[in-house]
Amino acid sequence: MMSNSEAAAQDIPEGIMKKCLGCQKIMYAKELEKNEMVCPHCGYHHKIQARARITTLVDPDTFVETNPHMTTTNPLEFPGYMDKIQADKAKSSLDEAVVTGYGEIEGNGCMLAVMDSSFRMGSMGSVVGEKITRAIEDAQKRMVPVIIFTASGGARMQEGMLSLMQMAKTSAALERLSAAGGLSIIVMTYPTTGGVSASFASLGDFNLAEPGALIGFAGRRVIEQTVREKLPKDFQTAEFLLKTGQLDAVVPRLEMRSKLGFLVSFHQKVSDK
Repeated sequence: MMSNSEAAAQDIPEGIMKKCLGCQKIMYAKELEKNEMVCPHCGYHHKIQARARITTLVDPDTFVETNPHMTTTNPLEFPGYMDKIQADKAKSSLDEAVVTGYGEIEGNGCMLAVMDSSFRMGSMGSVVGEKITRAIEDAQKRMVPVIIFTASGGARMQEGMLSLMQMAKTSAALERLSAAGGLSIIVMTYPTTGGVSASFASLGDFNLAEPGALIGFAGRRVIEQTVREKLPKDFQTAEFLLKTGQLDAVVPRLEMRSKLGFLVSFHQKVSDK
């Protein structure tokens, strides 16, 4: 026989309630969404989808998406790859693992590239690398900053060397932007790993991260076996990277718009002189 609580739980439609991965408290999913997927009880930062993040950042009605229908092919004829791509398109309502476009934050223009780990774990294939590169190049043409939010498991294995090439391509685009006097801001979110962390994600003029973000190249166990020593408990977290000088700041999501707004406006004032 079911308990009263179990019976009540069965009466609640799926998706109405959400358990926090930090404090384990159960709350209405809408309550969490209104708080930008940050737990109002413990501050745990849950994953947020790319379009929802963009909505919280840019001024209303200013975002114009670029290259929205650029989609992946299967250059290596990897078995089952396109089936997985189609499944992720249906699940995430995205065409790829990054959304790019132009928007304004507190009245100042910028290019945005926001990765989404719900599509192939945010892995960087040829389309992801191309869209991010074009966003950087558009920032240079428009003479506005580029802001990139990373959320990735690394390079996309199904595309082999074509995927690995995106590390060099995106990094070179950032160097060209820097040489032209442009500003790049990288915001690392959970998770930022593998080839993404080893390329453009670490090359911003400002390198920021959300609290508790997992950031690193190789896995913890691989590193421990290689160096033959136990790593700190907070190793590969945003807080550890800040402590060791690899980040400029750890910024809570609810403060991100004001922080980015200041950086973008400051760059605008300097550029106008």
